[in-house]
Amino acid sequence: MRNAVSAGAVFSPEREQAPAFATTQAQCHLPGMGEVVLLWVTAAVLIWAFLRVWDSSERKRTQEQAGLPGAGSRTLLVIAHPDDEAMFFAPTVLGLGRLKHRMSLLCFSAGNYYNQGEIRKKELLQSCDVLGIPPSCVMIIDNRDFPDDPGVQWDTEHVASVLLQHIEVNRINLVVTFDAGGVSGHSNHIALHAAVRALHSEGRFPKGCSVLTLQSVNVLRKYLSLLDLPWSLLRPPDVLFVLTSEEVARAKKAMFCHHSQLLWFRRLYILFSRYMRINSLHFLSSLEEFSDLRSKREK
Repeated sequence: MRNAVSAGAVFSPEREQAPAFATTQAQCHLPGMGEVVLLWVTAAVLIWAFLRVWDSSERKRTQEQAGLPGAGSRTLLVIAHPDDEAMFFAPTVLGLGRLKHRMSLLCFSAGNYYNQGEIRKKELLQSCDVLGIPPSCVMIIDNRDFPDDPGVQWDTEHVASVLLQHIEVNRINLVVTFDAGGVSGHSNHIALHAAVRALHSEGRFPKGCSVLTLQSVNVLRKYLSLLDLPWSLLRPPDVLFVLTSEEVARAKKAMFCHHSQLLWFRRLYILFSRYMRINSLHFLSSLEEFSDLRSKREK
């Protein structure tokens, strides 16, 4: 029978060549696709396993390890628009809540770019309530000096003056805001960083008041969700907050309070953005300020 099959192969070479080509083609491409899928599945499983074994005492790192002020500290989150607190800072707000910080929020605009300011102010209060910030601790600035507009550059000194007054009146110990990249690159976000940077470099912050800035990452990392965790751990930030599944649900609930902003792409953001689960933050240092100011002068 084996000889008969061989004879058949010689008799019809054209029939044999096509399947052989198809088989070779499959061998070239299918294993590659499978390896990619296997890599992603393995990464997801490893991260899941890591989080499962990362017990609460480690996930809720002590203030001494993180370099954060202790329980009862008065912490101010400074944002540019209603929804920034949920879209970008939910892990930080919930993480500091675990550490018993007394959270307050200062929002520099009502988010009136599409004439929805009154609606968005109410949504912000609802979102903050979900995140554990009471309405009495939320201040929204609604004036022409700080319009919700990426095409308008807020005056750095004016922002700094308003912020400093709020810090002094409320005896704030820790300020949390955007870094120089503003996470999304929005000019209003970047203006807040410029203001805290100016206050810090000029030594105008009250004694004992620290500043944490939220790390901006590239677009790929931004939408990896939990798969970004290994990258975050490779170069550990000063402070890292990773939410539990229950806390993620709470962060999403806060984001869903912003009904006026829930366009299709923001729903995708809620599903895939690392900022709904992970926050990497760095303390503002004098060395960074000096280097940044010097580089600007050199330009």
